[in-house]
Amino acid sequence: MKSFRKELVFNVPSRRAFINITPQVAECLQESGIQEGLALINAMHITASVFINDDESGLHHDYEVWLEHLAPHEPVSQYRHNGYEDNADAHLKRQVMGREVVVAITEGKFDFGPWEQIFYGEFDGGRKKRVLVKIIGA
Repeated sequence: MKSFRKELVFNVPSRRAFINITPQVAECLQESGIQEGLALINAMHITASVFINDDESGLHHDYEVWLEHLAPHEPVSQYRHNGYEDNADAHLKRQVMGREVVVAITEGKFDFGPWEQIFYGEFDGGRKKRVLVKIIGA
C-alpha cells in the first residue's frame, strides 16, 4: 500500500468564500500514482471546512444566507468566544459544514456521483490556511 500527503495553501482575502478545489485535489491524485484507494481531504483550521456538493452559484449564495442566519457574524458581542477574537460565528459555521471528506478512488479517478465537487469553505479569511490531502491505496 502507498501513502501520499500534501498540503494545499489558501489565502482568501474576504471573510467568507467557497472555493472549488477539485482540480488541485485531482492533481494530488495524479501525483500520488494511486489507482485504487481512498482520499481524505480536510481543513487544518477550525474556522474552515471541506465539503462535497454541486458547483452552482445559486447554491453557494443559499449557503451564505443560510449560514449567516444560523450563526450571524454581528453583533460580535453575542458570542462569549469573541472576547478573544471576532470569529465565533466562523467556528459554528465550520461545525455545520464539516471538517473533511473521504472520496473513493477507482481506476485512478475519484468515484464521484453526478455533479459532485470538492469545496474549501472559508469562514474567517484574511490569512494563510491549509488543507491536507492524504491518499492511501495501491
